[in-house]
Amino acid sequence: MFNILPEWLQIFMLSMIPGIESRYVVPLYAIHECGWIWWQAFPIAITGNIILVPFILLFFQKVEQYFRRFPKWKKAMDWGFPLVRKRADSKIRKYETISLVIFVAVPLPFTGAGLGSLIAYLFDLPIKKSFIMILIGVIISTTLTTLLYFSGKMLFY
Repeated sequence: MFNILPEWLQIFMLSMIPGIESRYVVPLYAIHECGWIWWQAFPIAITGNIILVPFILLFFQKVEQYFRRFPKWKKAMDWGFPLVRKRADSKIRKYETISLVIFVAVPLPFTGAGLGSLIAYLFDLPIKKSFIMILIGVIISTTLTTLLYFSGKMLFY
């Protein structure tokens, strides 16, 4: 599907996908599949990963209001949002935006820039500061997975 697009655009667009993001695109796609050097892929993937964050932080309230008009979406939000708040509440209240860095930086499922943005929205954290913390987390996460990739490659080759 993406093969008709230039590799840089593939890297950029794949980095926008929640769950995959730049943390997996750089080592597993850009470096391993496409043969790119890490420092070439890094800025493209980070940009792709972070580009939607300001829109989520700025406009998610409008999106939420729109989707709450539909019973199934309202039910999902009424179930999911309190769950996210409950799981993150003590950490967010204690460490505020620095917890966003830690949350986004851990390269595990259900962490990352998208969910970090949602947490910032749900806890009404400052937008500018949240964006910077999420960006730092994305850079750390992508660095960690890239280092793990190279470490594994050195061990097995």
